[in-house]
Amino acid sequence: MRKRIVSSGAADPTTPEGEWLNLEDIAEVEITSEDPKHPIEHALLPGHSAGWRAGKAGEQTIRFLFDEPRSLRRIWIHFEESEVERTHEFVLRWSADNGKSFTDIVRQQWNFSPDGMREESENIYLDATGVTTLELIIKPDISNENAVASLAQLRIG
Repeated sequence: MRKRIVSSGAADPTTPEGEWLNLEDIAEVEITSEDPKHPIEHALLPGHSAGWRAGKAGEQTIRFLFDEPRSLRRIWIHFEESEVERTHEFVLRWSADNGKSFTDIVRQQWNFSPDGMREESENIYLDATGVTTLELIIKPDISNENAVASLAQLRIG
């Protein structure tokens, strides 16, 4: 008999298994702002738990410019918020023409609550070829322009 023991508790924010791209070697990352204590590397590279945080309030963009066109099959994204109740929205999209036009992968809203939902993880499967640009747009709170965006982890495969 084959069996597997699974946790009955909250979802584990640990990066799921899989082959992930080494973004340091294959892409340049553009960001609209960054808190020096929470640089983008903390969300993109293994071994960091602090994640990325914007350096200013409002909507933020994280853009990956691949050195060569890529085929993307999977994106794992993880957000955390334990202090403020808010509804954030994110859009993940890709381009095959260096950002001249985009195709949406996912557009989603999520309600965070310190007394309830503190984490959001999305495991997105796709079949995108010739990707030159991947863009993540985060609106940290749809009803508060003074909210600051954050990203716990993101992996691309």
